[in-house]
Amino acid sequence: MNANTSTAKGTALALKVMLGAAGAIGLWVVAAMTFALAKVDWQVSEMARQYLVSIGLIQDFETMVDFYTHIKGVEYIICLAFLGSFPAYFKYLNRAKTVSVK
Repeated sequence: MNANTSTAKGTALALKVMLGAAGAIGLWVVAAMTFALAKVDWQVSEMARQYLVSIGLIQDFETMVDFYTHIKGVEYIICLAFLGSFPAYFKYLNRAKTVSVK
């Protein structure tokens, strides 16, 4: 038995195992997505909204004050990001120009 033949058989077996695992995971994903879509009456946007609410990216607000407080916090984060990045951008715009001689 040649070493190359043994390596090729091992590689083929590993590939088959990985493809089998990927197929099983893919089947599970298709089943989960089908079940989730059936629960929300086949509305993809509603399923996406429920997912975003469940992981905390969007929130349902009870009052206008809750909503305004959330928006104000986001605004402060945007302002801090701008104030932190503007000096670097300004320095980039006003850097010394170098002349390349050919």
